[in-house]
Amino acid sequence: MAYGRKTEHRLRVRAQVVLHAARGRSNARIAQETGLHLDTVRRWRGRFAGQGLPGLKDRQRCGRPPVFTPLQVAEVKALPCRLPAESGVPLSHWSCPELASEATRRGIAAFVSASTVRRWPAEDATKPWQRRSWIFITDPDFRAKAQRVLDLYARTWHGTPLDADEYVISADEKTSIQARCRCHPTLVPGQARAMRVNHTYGRGGALAYLAAYDVHAAKVFGRCEKTTGIAPCMILVTQVMTREPYASAKRVFWVVDNGSSHRGKKAADRLSAAFPNAVLIHTPQCTLPG
Repeated sequence: MAYGRKTEHRLRVRAQVVLHAARGRSNARIAQETGLHLDTVRRWRGRFAGQGLPGLKDRQRCGRPPVFTPLQVAEVKALPCRLPAESGVPLSHWSCPELASEATRRGIAAFVSASTVRRWPAEDATKPWQRRSWIFITDPDFRAKAQRVLDLYARTWHGTPLDADEYVISADEKTSIQARCRCHPTLVPGQARAMRVNHTYGRGGALAYLAAYDVHAAKVFGRCEKTTGIAPCMILVTQVMTREPYASAKRVFWVVDNGSSHRGKKAADRLSAAFPNAVLIHTPQCTLPG
């Protein structure tokens, strides 16, 4: 590390500090030879003595604390999902300065700049000044339901951080996926020749894909079914809940939408009856424009 050509300069200097110390040199002499401050030499010697080579790397920094909560960001993103006329604003479409003023007027945040409002919808590809239709939020309990979901994604439940044996699963289903089989094999690309894919194909029917995503471990569990419904949904739940670490977990939160296979209190009771450590959480209801 001290003499490698691909080693970062800061790691090379820290390694040289350790090598000088191994030769029995004092901190003052090491600081003089390396050009570092005496406290800096003392810090890296102490870290190497306590942690070894990993101690020479920079510690993970939390960065600047967030100014806005995830709930405030979600509420600002929800503003352009309704027409300005519904808020009493005499505009044909929203602009970023007007959205920032509306967020302040509603008390969502004490102050938010137009550039910040422009960045948030852009992250979700929601640009109301360039698009004509989007999802309307019609749930009267949007704030409470959205806060529960956002808190779970931030590993918090009712203001208390989740334990290490508590997990968050986001589940959804995709229907009518066509299984297609090409009539002729695909020709691989060659020298000065692009890959060739035959245009004709045979239909193998339509399938439904059900997936469960561990939000914090970035793991996906999926399966294909002929149709959607309560039975296929419970098969997916069983596939996840019968394996570790979810089988022995303290609680496993399942975040789902309001689909027919897992809607309402009956779905929550059905899930808790099958797996007592599973908790069903519904997202706010939304409707597509006509």
